[in-house]
Amino acid sequence: MARRRVRKADGTAAAVDLHPLVRLWMLRILVPLGGHRELLSQIGFRNDAVAAAVGLEHRIDPPDWSFDRAVVLRELRQLHRQAEARTAGLRLPEPLGGNVEELSRMLGLEEADGRILGFIVLLHTERLLDDAADQLGGLSVSKACSSIATILNLPEAAVRAALGSRGPLIQSGLVSVDGSGSFPLRSKLDLISGEFAAQMTVPDVDPARLLRGIVSPGAPGALGLDDFSHVQRSIDVLLPHLRQSLASRRSGVNVFVYGTAGTGKSELARTLADALGCALYEVSSEDDEGNPVHGERRLRALRAAQGCFSQRPVLLAFDEAEDVFNDDFGPFGRRSTAQTHKAWINRMLESNIAPTLWLSNTIRGLDPAFVRRFDLVFELPVPPKKQRVRILREHCEDLVEHRLLTYIAEARELAPAVVSRAGSVVRSIRDELGPEKTADALEHLLTCTLEAQGHRAILRHDPNRLPETYDPRFLHADADLEALADGLARARSGRLCLYGPPGTGKTACGRWIAERLDAPLLVQRASDLISMWVGETEVNIARAFREAQTEGAVLLIDEVDSFLQDRRRARSTWEVTAVNEMLTQMESFPGVFIASTNLVEGLDPAALRRFDLKARFDFLRADQAWDLLARQCAQLGLEAPPRGLRARVDRLSRLTPGDFATVVRQHRFRPISDAVDFVSRLEAECAMKEGAKRAIGFV
Repeated sequence: MARRRVRKADGTAAAVDLHPLVRLWMLRILVPLGGHRELLSQIGFRNDAVAAAVGLEHRIDPPDWSFDRAVVLRELRQLHRQAEARTAGLRLPEPLGGNVEELSRMLGLEEADGRILGFIVLLHTERLLDDAADQLGGLSVSKACSSIATILNLPEAAVRAALGSRGPLIQSGLVSVDGSGSFPLRSKLDLISGEFAAQMTVPDVDPARLLRGIVSPGAPGALGLDDFSHVQRSIDVLLPHLRQSLASRRSGVNVFVYGTAGTGKSELARTLADALGCALYEVSSEDDEGNPVHGERRLRALRAAQGCFSQRPVLLAFDEAEDVFNDDFGPFGRRSTAQTHKAWINRMLESNIAPTLWLSNTIRGLDPAFVRRFDLVFELPVPPKKQRVRILREHCEDLVEHRLLTYIAEARELAPAVVSRAGSVVRSIRDELGPEKTADALEHLLTCTLEAQGHRAILRHDPNRLPETYDPRFLHADADLEALADGLARARSGRLCLYGPPGTGKTACGRWIAERLDAPLLVQRASDLISMWVGETEVNIARAFREAQTEGAVLLIDEVDSFLQDRRRARSTWEVTAVNEMLTQMESFPGVFIASTNLVEGLDPAALRRFDLKARFDFLRADQAWDLLARQCAQLGLEAPPRGLRARVDRLSRLTPGDFATVVRQHRFRPISDAVDFVSRLEAECAMKEGAKRAIGFV
């Protein structure tokens, strides 16, 4: 190690250790490349530290204040000649040299690639070398390659090849070259991270440490494969595929998993790694300071990890992949990182050594050209109700009673990550809350998160559960409902269309059928499925049928006329595609599907043909209305309706079970005095419906 002296601020000398190879490089920068023109002024050095490091410390601030630029330049050239004469046996300083050799072996780098990598690392870690390179000023890519060739005594063609788009260094992701404008040499040659440069100077560095800050070890999985039984068909293919790929070192293994935030995609990656008995490394989406890492740098990190872990059986996880693959749908239509580096991405997907799980919140915007390059693409939805109940028990059973857990589980959008986080928060403060407020706190946290995600709040009651007093005899349908339920219980399959005026009990009948079949009920409304994004309505429809099949549930779609409108009247393409998707799903669905609508006249003829049974629900018959009135009065503790009231009830030709339910709800805050009062309120409800049919205007 050469020892040089530089001046401190007080004028005294300070020793500086400088490796002979670094000093040689600095001299090549200053002499052959002409950096002396910037270093030497007419009255002294523009950078005293650089001058001292190369052997000109005695020329700094001479006692007689004389500075002969020509004399100093001759001396500088002499120092350069002397250094060139002592190049034999010069190697990179240790431990950098050993780490470069090991990395070259792992990545398949040539000797020239290794020398360039070592130079770039020292350029980023050795301030004096960086200061010397600054004397060259701003450089284009061409001039940067030429300068590196001179500094390292390499053929310029070899440097250009190494730093070209197909060069091993660039392909490895460890190094990138800024092709825009002219900048100092250090700014033109970027490393994967600042931590990488620092770790390359540590003895016997582990690959995981080299990539610290950009690639991190995955946490142990908190779930088991049984927790992902709702995607069992995909797991049954994915697990043996990954196991075989790890054993055979097969390249180009990539899996794309998408689903809304919190559904457990990262947890699935950890669970798979545990099941395979291998390590998991995750490409970070933010740096050590919490700042986001842009897509290109993350892709470089993934590529670097592929090389660094090439000798190990590992899984790699690339979360938030939409930041890389999805084009911007905003007004400016910005192309994704993957699109701007399409050839590079395609090569990586075809040649990556470690199996990679690409995790994304959405598949919307993913180019089909990329989709076909993945071995498996599947959605990880929110777990079905049975699993949601089990997850809630696991995380929250000690916080709330079982009945409330069951109600909470009705929220179909409730992701495992949301449950675990809310449970941990409430558990940490339950001693302060007390038992009375603990359940409310959990419900509040879950509801706030759901609403922030654009979902419905948690309901304190089961919206799909019928009242104990429900009786299908008070439904005016043109089908024998008891016989229908018995037949569906035997067949466990059927497509029903229930149509008729609002309030006639269509939706309630669907719930009753589900209870008769002892099957869960999945209710979907138009607002749940229709999306503003082109193609997403069809995705939502398919997801609803798939979820019902997974849970073994009866699927009830309310307001089905929103999807099954006559295609001959369609104004937009999406209206046609939504109908087509609904028809396709109806035909392939093996379970019980019930559609309800108030507007059967506008349904697509092809859709009507696909229903096994179409049942009309009408206004209550007079005898049904009277019997239902008597039952409701008894349940409310009122006296039986007098016979003289029958005529008023008979005149209510548009009375529905929904009208009775409305009046009963009023009783909570506006008590019903007697049967006469009850009928008066029913008359008011009917008058509202009849008034709606009359034209509104001015007299």
